[in-house]
Amino acid sequence: MDTNQYLSMFIEESREHLQAMNDHLLQLENEPDDIDIVNRIFRSAHTLKGMSATMGFEDLAALTHQMENVLDLNRSGKLAMNEDILDTLFLCLDALESMVNDIVNGGTGQLDVSGIVAKLKAIESGEQAPAAAGTSAAPQAGAGSLDQYQLSILKQSMQSDHQAFHIHVALREDCMLKAARAYMVFGALEQNGEIIKSTPSVEDIEQEKFERSFSVYYVSRLSKDDVAAMIGDISEIEKVDVKQLDEAALQELERGASQAARKETAAASAAVKAAPGAAEAGQAARKTAAPVAGRTIRVDIERLDVLMNLFSELLIDRVRLESIAAEIRRADLTETVEHMARVSSDLQNIVMKLRMVPVETVFNRFPRMVRDLAKSLDKKIDLIITGADTELDRTVIDEIGDPLVHLLRNAVDHGIDSPEERIKAGKPETGTVHLRAFHSGNSVFIEIEDDGRGIRRDKVLDKAIKNGIISAEQADTMSDEDVYQLLFASGFSTAEKISDVSGRGVGLDVVRAKITALGGAVTVRSELGKGTVFSVQLPLTVSIINAMLIRIAGEKYAIPLSSILETAVIRDEDIRRVHGNTFVSFREHVVPLVFLREVFECPEPKDGGKSEPDDEYPVVVVRKGDKMAAVVVDELIGQQEIVLKSLGKYLTNLFAISGATILGDGQVALIVDTNALVK
Repeated sequence: MDTNQYLSMFIEESREHLQAMNDHLLQLENEPDDIDIVNRIFRSAHTLKGMSATMGFEDLAALTHQMENVLDLNRSGKLAMNEDILDTLFLCLDALESMVNDIVNGGTGQLDVSGIVAKLKAIESGEQAPAAAGTSAAPQAGAGSLDQYQLSILKQSMQSDHQAFHIHVALREDCMLKAARAYMVFGALEQNGEIIKSTPSVEDIEQEKFERSFSVYYVSRLSKDDVAAMIGDISEIEKVDVKQLDEAALQELERGASQAARKETAAASAAVKAAPGAAEAGQAARKTAAPVAGRTIRVDIERLDVLMNLFSELLIDRVRLESIAAEIRRADLTETVEHMARVSSDLQNIVMKLRMVPVETVFNRFPRMVRDLAKSLDKKIDLIITGADTELDRTVIDEIGDPLVHLLRNAVDHGIDSPEERIKAGKPETGTVHLRAFHSGNSVFIEIEDDGRGIRRDKVLDKAIKNGIISAEQADTMSDEDVYQLLFASGFSTAEKISDVSGRGVGLDVVRAKITALGGAVTVRSELGKGTVFSVQLPLTVSIINAMLIRIAGEKYAIPLSSILETAVIRDEDIRRVHGNTFVSFREHVVPLVFLREVFECPEPKDGGKSEPDDEYPVVVVRKGDKMAAVVVDELIGQQEIVLKSLGKYLTNLFAISGATILGDGQVALIVDTNALVK
């Protein structure tokens, strides 16, 4: 049987089952006696085994078969679930994910899993399980395995003007203070680049838990010879071996990256356990029913693009027909157009939903990641996910995962303080990270908020001045928001020491670059001692929206209905002016007043413009999150479905304009970006 035609389907369904098993294992960790959860994991493993055997991926099938044996003993009551079994099952999932990724990259899905299988068999027989191969908590120097996150940093850095290196440093036999000498090497490297990973870990090196050598993965603008010379100048260094990494080397590293990602975590001490809320929150947006593949087909995204564009043109013609029918006033024409409107509305809903995907598909990988990070950092983290059903365009969903990984790791490592620090500060021992998504106007906002230590303004400025990013004079005049934006400068980091999680300074600049490429933006809010919020604004990229048409100086504009709270008419005496700013009272709130005529610098129309009396103003009250603004317009025309059109590459960076639409009469109306007005 030719299985190539089914390969893409196998990959997609394998990923779905692996994600389902991950989610259910997290749930099982908090409810170890729930047999229903074990049954769901068993069914996914059984399905994956059958698919793998059919496709000829024997290693995948063998490992899932051994997982089945352990799960079957548990669900039959012959084996009690415990932390060792759970860690082993998580290790199995990492191995399975690595195999599937190898298949995606054109490989055969083969992997040496004998150590994991031996541990599963030992659990099955009730013996003391041996340590799985490669799971030592303190890898020997030279092992240097990278996780997917570290690998992505290397790849993205190499795409800029950086070079990537693997450096092996050997100290002399008579070196008295090994840790101090290693610290000098790290200091020299950090002055001219970023350390991605060290082997042994930084903590082990600091405690002199290594022989005479260590190795690092390193990113810098320096050449290979310059790096070697820089380290060689340090005394008591016997040998320096610097290898420059190329694309082929990265591909080789990538093959084992997924499996190596959490082998250390699986064998690490279980003294600190991730807070139960992490798993529960991850499940909050998911139904507990077993993920069974429905009656679905997979469609190329380009075909959906064509379908959406064709329907957009149809909608413009429909609006034009409605306008003509209203003018002619012929009963049969009006009836036909109304029926066409109802049918096209239903069709529109279906077409729009085809491209939209809930952010849950990205969020559902994070509870497992936070659980592992919490264990490796000896922290207690409660991850709370809200708004997982918020929908985004599939093209954005595919790209947003890596930036969110960076931000979450940053929140867990930099943001959340240790349990000891939290108790000393009068906080709960368990830190909380909120991951939320919501719609506002033409955008989707994803926020990552922690209740940790917050960002120290003076520390950020000192580091920025030291790195030459800004001058001391500039620092004195910068607002807090401007200071926090310095965190996104290339190579910037405020970490006291380098770790395998963060502190390399390569992460946040990559986050901003990726989000900007998607047409979005990222902002930071922080309060010292209380926490930090990273807010990511992304375009909704839905082609058809409901909008309120307005008129300003004879021109028509559209405001998305999703960002409108209310429309009203205010009188001149309702307006308050304070220090040159105008405000109006709205439902017990003082709301800033924005005159669109002034914002867009509209010329006075020849026909005199406003139809309202001079002492009355139509306003549209808009909202972004918990902030509001009252937008003053000349006339409210009415509600209408509109088709979003890009302004093209010749009209960019227009303030408070997110696109345009073609109205039923052929006129072009600009679409107002209310988020920019509120901001």
